[in-house]
Amino acid sequence: MNTTFSLLERQLYLARYPEKHQHKSLQAWDSADELIIEHTVENQADLDTSKCIILNDDFGALGTWYASGPKPLRPCWYSDSWIAHRSLTRNLQANDCETAFDNTGTLSQPATACTSLSQLPSYPTLILIKIPRTLALLEEQLITLSTLVTPTTTIVAAGKVKTITRTVLGLFEKYIGATTTSLAKKKSRLIFCEPDSKTLANHPSSPYPTIWQQEAVNGQPMTMVNHANVFSRQSLDIGARLLLEHMAVTNNERIIDLGCGNGVLGLNALALAPEAWVTFADESFMALQSARDSVEATFPDALPRCRFHADNCLESLLEQGEAGTVDKVFCNPPFHQQNAVTDHIAWQMFHDSREILRRGGHLIVVANRHLGYHVTLKRLFKGVKVLASNRKFVILSAAKR
Repeated sequence: MNTTFSLLERQLYLARYPEKHQHKSLQAWDSADELIIEHTVENQADLDTSKCIILNDDFGALGTWYASGPKPLRPCWYSDSWIAHRSLTRNLQANDCETAFDNTGTLSQPATACTSLSQLPSYPTLILIKIPRTLALLEEQLITLSTLVTPTTTIVAAGKVKTITRTVLGLFEKYIGATTTSLAKKKSRLIFCEPDSKTLANHPSSPYPTIWQQEAVNGQPMTMVNHANVFSRQSLDIGARLLLEHMAVTNNERIIDLGCGNGVLGLNALALAPEAWVTFADESFMALQSARDSVEATFPDALPRCRFHADNCLESLLEQGEAGTVDKVFCNPPFHQQNAVTDHIAWQMFHDSREILRRGGHLIVVANRHLGYHVTLKRLFKGVKVLASNRKFVILSAAKR
C-alpha cells in the first residue's frame, strides 16, 4: 500500500485502516482529495476557515491535512464509517499530531470526529465534501446543511468524474443553491455550490429513514427501518432473500449478523428463535441505528438480548476475549470498500468468524457465485458445504471443527 502523500511541499504518512489487510495498489487518498486541498490552499486568502466541516473523508486524508501542519483548522469531521474514524486517528498519530478523546472514546483533538448521526454545527464558514457512494446519504446531508448554512458559507465538494452526475449536481441546486463544476483533472473534479437565501428558506423535511415491511421466513411481519447510508435501503436484496429461506436458529443460541445493514438477518433469527442472543455488527453507524430501530419496532422485548456493535468486522470483540463464544454467524459480505473492489473485507470477516465461533459453530455466507468464496472458506474451515444456490447466488455453510 502506498502511504506517502506528497502535495504542495508537504509530505504525510497516510494509510487505510487496517494496514495489514490492504492490497498494495490501494492508498488512503485519491485525486479528489488533492483537488480540494489545492483549491483551498490557492484561495486561502479569500476563505473564512474559522468554522470548518469535513464530510465523508474516506480514510482521514482531508482530516489529517487540515488538522495538522503549520496552520491547523481544528475541523469538525463527520463520517458514517467506523473504519474512517479509526483511519483518521491512526493517520493523525502517525504524523505526530497530539490526539485527545472525550469520555466516549471519540476523537476530540486536533479534530472533532463525529458520526453521521451527530448534529452538525450551525453557521459553518467552510464545508468540504467528498461525494459518497450512496446518493441518499448525500441528499440527507444537503437537507441538513440547508438548515445550517448561510449565504456566506463556502461549499466545495469533490469526487471522481463518473460520480459527479446530473443527479448529484441537481441535489446541490435543489437544497443549497447555484452549482458549478471545475474542469476534470486526474479523473476528478470539484463542485462549487453557492448557498442561496431563497433556496435555503424551503427547509424540506428529510425522507429518511425509509420504512418498509418484510415477512420473516415463518411469516411473521418485520418492520425494516433504513437510514440513508444503508445497503439496499429501499427493498430486500436478492442475496439476503435467499439466505432468509435457509436460516436455522434455536433459542438461546448466540448469533452474529455480520455486516448487518438494516438487520434483516438478525431479525429473521429473532423471529425463528425469540430467546436467541443476537449481535448486530457493522462498520456503518447508520446501519447499526437502522438495525436497532428495526428490532425496537418489531421485537422490542428482544432488545435486552441484542447488542449493536461498530467494528472492523469482529476485530474488537476478539480483542475483548470473545473468541469461541458464538454459535452461528450469518453474513452477506461486501466486495468493495468505497470505490475500490476488494476481497480483503470478506477474508477478514471469514477469519474473524472462525475465531469467534465455538467448536461446532457455523458461518453461513450468501454471496455471488462468481466470487468463489467456497475456495476461500476451505482455506479456513475444514467442513464447507453448499446449503442452496440459484443462478446468481450460493449459500455456503462452514463448520468450525
